Amino acid sequence: MAAFTADNAFSGFSVDDIDAAKDFYGTTLGLDVEVNAMGFLDLRLASGGSILIYAKPNHTPASFTILNFPVADVDAAVDELIERGVQTKIYGDDEFPSDSRGIVRGNGQGPDIAWFRDPAGNVLAVMQA
Repeated sequence: MAAFTADNAFSGFSVDDIDAAKDFYGTTLGLDVEVNAMGFLDLRLASGGSILIYAKPNHTPASFTILNFPVADVDAAVDELIERGVQTKIYGDDEFPSDSRGIVRGNGQGPDIAWFRDPAGNVLAVMQA
């Protein structure tokens, strides 16, 4: 199929408040976020990819992790997120046993990871790369 390509494919997710999302992703997380011609947000990744963030009046937070951030030092990344006002312990220890900062240790079974939420309730994660 020559007409269908994945060359410029992108992902997207909804939020309930586009201004709160712009502040969170742009200011709190320090990511490259721009308002596009439709009033949605383009989240531009250093890798060259982009993610569309759009407002949806009947938004329901995703029940899964919508965006993962691989980092060289998950402990330092979590400390930085907490300093920026992000809550990283969002699950109870009965669901995902973690330390007081919310880091779940992979112990050889997977990466060390900590989840957090955006203002719309969507789940994001930082994980040891």
